This record gives sequence, structure tokens and C-alpha cells, in this order.
Amino acid sequence: MKYAVIVEEGESSFGAYVPDLPGCVAVGDTREEVLELIQEAIEFHIEGLREDGQPVPEPSSSIEYVEVRAA
Repeated sequence: MKYAVIVEEGESSFGAYVPDLPGCVAVGDTREEVLELIQEAIEFHIEGLREDGQPVPEPSSSIEYVEVRAA
């Protein structure tokens, strides 16, 4: 499965979250690190859902960029 991941750059770190898996987040010092950590977090999150007998949400989010003119 492929889940959409949102990566945000902060002042001193990167954060990532998965819209289809509420509560699935990661923080890292670099973009590469946060992507590695969010992949691990997704796997851990899904494992926890299965252990608890919860359904695993199918990926349904996608990402698009919209171009706008700066005022």
C-alpha cells in the first residue's frame, strides 16, 4: 500500500504525518530522516491496528499542487 505523507519543514526540523492514519506522525532533523521515520511509524501504526482488531484504512488521500499568482 502507498499512503500520502505530508512533510513540513520547521525552523530546525522536519515533521511528517499521514492523513489517512490519524495520529501517525514523525519528526526528524532532515527530510531524509523524517521520511525513514514516517515509514517506520506507518508500519508500526498498522501493526497496532491489526493487533487491536481494528480495520486498516485503505489509502484514499492524494496530493495535488495548485499554482496561484502572488499578489
